[in-house]
Amino acid sequence: MADIKSIDSLTSISIDKKNFEWIYNLYWEKVYAVCYNSIRETEPAKEMVQDIFKSLWERRENLELEKTEHYLVRCAKFKSFEYIRNKISREKHMDLKMQDCKMSTNCTEEHILFNNLKEKVSTLVEKLPCQCKRVYKMSREEGLGNKEIASSLLISERAVEYHIHKATNMLKLSLASYAI
Repeated sequence: MADIKSIDSLTSISIDKKNFEWIYNLYWEKVYAVCYNSIRETEPAKEMVQDIFKSLWERRENLELEKTEHYLVRCAKFKSFEYIRNKISREKHMDLKMQDCKMSTNCTEEHILFNNLKEKVSTLVEKLPCQCKRVYKMSREEGLGNKEIASSLLISERAVEYHIHKATNMLKLSLASYAI
C-alpha cells in the first residue's frame, strides 16, 4: 500500500481494491464535510459521498489522479452544486404545480358556478310568457337583431323591444342574489 505523499504526487495511480479502501478511509470524512457544509443536510451529503466514491471505483481504470484529495474535494463541490441546482429546480417545479392546482381549483369552482347560473337562467327563460320567451331566445341565443325578429314573428320592432325589455327585467330581478 502506498503512503499519502506518494499517492498525491504520482501522475497516475493504479486503484486496486486495497488502494481504494485506503483512499476511502483517508478522505471520506473530508468529502462528507465539504458536501454537508454546502447543503446542510445529513442524508443527502452521505449519499453524495457514496456516489463520489462509487464513481471513483467505476472509473478507476481510466482515471489519472494528480492529487487525490483535490480531486475528491472538487468532486464534492460539484456534487453539492448539482444537488442545490436540482433542489431549486424541484422547488420551482413544485411551486408551479401548486399554482396550477390553485388555479384549477378556482377554475373548477368558477365552472360549477357558471353552470349553475346558466341552468338557473334557462329555467327562468322557460317560465317567460310564450311570445316573450320566443323573442328573448331569438335575440340572445340565436343572435338575431330586432328587425329580423320582427319580420320573422310578424310583429313590430317596438313589440320586440318591449318583450326583450320585459324578459331582461324579469331575469335581473330573479338573479339579483347572484350579483356580486
